[in-house]
Amino acid sequence: MRAVVQTVGRASVTVDGEVVGAIGNGLLVLLGVTHTDTADTAQTMARKVHEVRILDGERSAADAGAPILVVSQFTLYGDVRKGRRPSWTAAAPAEVAEPLVTAVVDALRERGAKVETGRFRTHMLVESTNVGPQTLLLDL
Repeated sequence: MRAVVQTVGRASVTVDGEVVGAIGNGLLVLLGVTHTDTADTAQTMARKVHEVRILDGERSAADAGAPILVVSQFTLYGDVRKGRRPSWTAAAPAEVAEPLVTAVVDALRERGAKVETGRFRTHMLVESTNVGPQTLLLDL
């Protein structure tokens, strides 16, 4: 599982002209799933996202009560080592990835996080205003 975690002043996801998820100051998480990921991986990723000290003052979303916007992003597993056209073979298929993305979101909520999401299997317009900018790659 991979996540790009960015500090944002605001972020939103729009699908077919409708805002389906939006947050103020918090974290935007682009989340990719690979074939070997499990429910345990999802729990670990949720803990790391919630507790990573990337916000101002070396605080985490858990410390600050900051909201989190999670957006599924299979392209995090794109491979361009053999040319210019990405291969997506390392990305888990949608039927495997979707429940694991949901498991991360559920685990974040169980930890007390306010979580918004994108919409799986749709063309999403993701907008964000990065703060810092501060960006991390979490790779499990």
